[in-house]
Amino acid sequence: MECTLDRSATLSRAITLFRSFRTEQTDPEGFYRTLAADSVSQLSHWVQLEGTTLLDVGGGPGYFADAFRSAGARYVGLEYDASEMAAAGEPEHGTLRGSGEELPIRDGAIDICYSSNVLEHVRRPWVMAAEMVRVTKPGGIVYLSYTPWLSPHGGHETSPWHYLGGHRARRRFRRRTGAEPKNRFGESMFAVSVGSGVRWARSCPDVEVLAVLPRYHPWWATWVVRVPGLREIVAWNLLLVLKRR
Repeated sequence: MECTLDRSATLSRAITLFRSFRTEQTDPEGFYRTLAADSVSQLSHWVQLEGTTLLDVGGGPGYFADAFRSAGARYVGLEYDASEMAAAGEPEHGTLRGSGEELPIRDGAIDICYSSNVLEHVRRPWVMAAEMVRVTKPGGIVYLSYTPWLSPHGGHETSPWHYLGGHRARRRFRRRTGAEPKNRFGESMFAVSVGSGVRWARSCPDVEVLAVLPRYHPWWATWVVRVPGLREIVAWNLLLVLKRR
């Protein structure tokens, strides 16, 4: 059964998170610290972090490591891009290099498999989602969030011009700045919908769906994910919380 209400998701929390998005490019460390603290709080609604092993798929340079370790989890990061691993200096100790589509982890080894805003950068997103389920222990939690393509931030730094097409938005960014965007449509950024995520989760025989939420919204706005069409634009970020059978 899906649990869709977490009353700790207040309006003030939502405002803080949406404001922090404006600093993602100029102060990534501060932005990710805010998001990491919120992730710990949100995950704690479904699972006790103390004593667990948590895999952060697409964890980059390990921005979330301190927050999860402070909550008592054993943090293991995984990143495909070597430059991302060192984006904040020395790579986080113990971080694995590997693909989310083929996790170098044995079946059922992880208590919590976490991924934040990575799925839209994966060419085969539901292969990665299935891999996250595979490596999670029975009874363990999969926390998977991503930015839908039709949300206002769907084109990342090329938004809102992605509404006119991802390739067009990419060309406009290149003309305006003289450089390629970090997130290149068709190469390192892809169009993933809310609907496809909901359908995948509900059809996966290996999980119980605990929650389908607009990740950053206050609890009283969670209803938007139940409205096809509307949810693609206003959900901003889809969160799936799954329990491994």
